[in-house]
Formats: sequence, C-alpha cells, structure tokens
Amino acid sequence: MRRSSVLPLAGVVVLALGAPALAQDGRRIAVSEALQGELTARDPAAEDGARYDGYRFQARAGERVAITLESDSFDPVLVVGRQDRRSFDELARNDDAPGRGLNARLVFTAPEDGAYAIRATSLDEALGGYQLALASAPAAPAAAPLTLPANIAGQLQEGGAVNDDGAPAAFYSFSGRVGQHLAITLKSSDFDAYLVLRGADGSEALDEDDDGAGEGTDARISHTLEADGDYVIEARALSAEDVGRYRLQVEETPPPPEPTPAVFGQAVEGEIADADAQADNGAHYDAYRFSGTEGQRVQAVLRSGDFDAYLEIGSAEGAFEALASDDDGLGEGTDARLNLTLPSDGDYVIRAMPLGAEERGLYSLELTDRGPEPAPGVVVIGETARGTLSASDATTEEGAAFDAYRFQAKKDEKLQLTLVSNAFDAFLDVGRQAEGEPYESLATDDDGLSDTHARLSWTAPEDGGYVVRARSFGPNATGAYALTIERKP
Repeated sequence: MRRSSVLPLAGVVVLALGAPALAQDGRRIAVSEALQGELTARDPAAEDGARYDGYRFQARAGERVAITLESDSFDPVLVVGRQDRRSFDELARNDDAPGRGLNARLVFTAPEDGAYAIRATSLDEALGGYQLALASAPAAPAAAPLTLPANIAGQLQEGGAVNDDGAPAAFYSFSGRVGQHLAITLKSSDFDAYLVLRGADGSEALDEDDDGAGEGTDARISHTLEADGDYVIEARALSAEDVGRYRLQVEETPPPPEPTPAVFGQAVEGEIADADAQADNGAHYDAYRFSGTEGQRVQAVLRSGDFDAYLEIGSAEGAFEALASDDDGLGEGTDARLNLTLPSDGDYVIRAMPLGAEERGLYSLELTDRGPEPAPGVVVIGETARGTLSASDATTEEGAAFDAYRFQAKKDEKLQLTLVSNAFDAFLDVGRQAEGEPYESLATDDDGLSDTHARLSWTAPEDGGYVVRARSFGPNATGAYALTIERKP
C-alpha cells in the first residue's frame, strides 16, 4: 500500500507520505480527512480476488458519514464493514454513485458505537492511484408520517428530496408492532418502481423490491415486522435518473389462514376472491395441505377458465417458500401442472392462484400421487432398447418425461447414442447418478440425427456406471421410441 501527500483542502487533514501502516483492517482515518493512495499488487486481496487498501474510523450509533472514492485508473468500489482478526463483515457497498460516473460514494449510518472498516478497491481488479475522503453526512431526509392503511399519490421531481445515493426519492414513516404483516405497493407509469423498508434510523434495509407486484415494473414488499417501533419507507425509481408520478399503498394484511386438507386423487373446486390471502406479489391464493414421504412424486393440476393458473408447492414448516412452481405446464393454454419429487418426509402446502395480482375467478385443483420414481432399466452397448414415454414416467424439472437406463463403460471408450421417435421430439441426456444423489448431466443432444431425432457422440471420462435418459425435448410429449448405444471405432 503506497500513498503520497495531497494538497490540503479547507477543513481537511492530509495524511502524509510514510505514515505507518496498520494491519489488514487498515490505518486510521477521521471524519473531515482526505488522502491519496494507490492500489498495488502487494496489497491484500479480498474474497473475490480484488486488491484493496484498508482504513478504519470510529463512529457513534446513528452517526452518518459520507465516504467518496475517486480514480482515473480503475472503477472504484467502496465497502464498509466490521473487521476482526479472522473475518470481515460487510455492512454497505457502492460502485457507481449517481452523477459521479464510475466513482463511488457511500453514505453510511453506524448501527452502534465502535470501529468500522473501509475497503477501497476496484470493480475489475485493476490497480492504480485514487483519492479517498471521509466527511460528515447531512441528516437523513425528512419522512412524511402516514397512518395505516395509506393510499398516497405523489411525484418524484428533479431538485427534490434524494436518498443517500443522490437519487430522487420520497420517504414515509409509520409506527408498527411486532408480528404485524404489511403489504407495501409502489406503482408508476412513469418509471420502474423500487421500494425499500428500513428501521427508523435508516441504517439497514429490512426488505426491498423491484418488480414484485406481478407483471410489469411495479414494486411490492410483503413483510412481517419483527419489533415494535418506527419504520421508514423509501419510494424511488430503479434508475437514479428517473422521476415522475407514483402511487404508494400501505396496508396491514391478515395472517394466512390454515390450509385446507387435500386428498390425493380427488379434484376440488374453488374460487379466488378479494377476501383470500395474498402472496408476496399481491396475487390472492387458496392453500391446500398434504402429507408426503421422501422420494414420493406428486402432481398438481390447476385449471381455470377465468384466470391464468399458477401453482406453487412448499414446505408447511415455517414461512412459506416455494420449492417448485409452474405457470402453463399442462400444455393446454394457461392451465398449470406441477410435478415435484418430495425432498423429505413431512407436510407440504400447495398454493392455487392466478398469475396476475388483479385476476379472480373459479378453478379446479387435482392432486395426484405418482408414487416413487421408476428405477432405471438396463441397456447393453450394441443393443437397442424400445419403450414408450407415458404420463406416469419420471419427469425433469421442466416437466419433460423420460425413461432412464443404466450402462457400463470404460475410460476413453467412444460411444454413439441414438434416440429416434415418430411421436415426440427426441432428446438424449447422458450422466451419472449415485444412489441417493441428484442426477448429474454430462452431455446432451436434441437434433443430432435429424430435426426431431437425437444422436450423441460421447467419450466416457472414466470406468464405471452411467445413466442415459431417453426423453422428450419439452413437456407433455409421450409415445414410442427406440434407443441404441454403439461403440465407435
């Protein structure tokens, strides 16, 4: 780490050449201090391999500081965090500050009293000279108070309030309570909406979203508050240069109701209505619960003449998180079909919903137990295996049906695999799969023989057993096929 002196600025203390270097967490830098430095190949490397110079400063809880990093030699990146002898905990980062070209600027609010570390680094691992400055930051922009529920029409304007990155933004504050579930939606026809939810001190983003309100560029945050207290909503455009009109809606949503029990093999009819629970994207849904075992294959089919059907399946434990989803997998217009091999024993939840947040209407849902995945067959090199893909076969994550065959090959053995079918677009997939482990694809082919027939020339990387999947290119395709494996000279 080499540094030279810099011409003094008003109110700025300059670090002189030859100041003693500290450990990896860097030398001290105080508020209202500026310096010049240089990234070199001798500097320490971060986890991503980029060289950096380290600095440290003291701050009180809630203190706001502005840090700038400028360079003509590289694309500057600023990182702020906490450093101990063993690790670096990143708290904030900035690459290109609005209106500063490639230079970086970061306004940081200290969450607690103590020492903080600055890393001055580059985006592309380039090296060279730079200028770093630390200064007091102005107070956070004032936030307009709101009362829930809220429906506010506003406008971002040039020359108006800006966030810590210098982008036009509007700020709103409200009081919340622990366990309160909120839906915050920002809509605009003038810009790509972006939302951030923070604590009252603005030091940490609790949640943020770009296009979570379904189709289009509107933003939506669905968040359960973890503590009583004050919170701040930042409403802005995704692009730091965009301004225009917007509408902000904030409402408390009830906790999701208990899912309805689902029975394998029985179709249920329902209706998506305004009173139903809402997913994070704002779409209303009905939830169904079922029990399953590890390795069990289940299929859910959602049909509707009123809306574009969408399905999600997730664990019933804890907050819902989709393990798999489907939009138009049935291959018959906009109806959904979702196939999932359950990862463990337990209870699962199906969400039946429209793809769009504004859609409502009637639907039917059918849950099918497809049993365990069929065991692979065996094919001998030099022979042809004939079979038929059907709706009961195993399927890929994309919903394509396949039959699996095991075969043995020696290292560097050259093989030619051919799959022909007059019923579907043939697709070959060669890989390995140890017992209890996921399938690992090694080579694939779609139309190597003709427009719809597959042929794959492949060399075995080592002695052992392999699996070839004779499958359709896309979902909902079945029919007869012939698979041949031959040795090549």
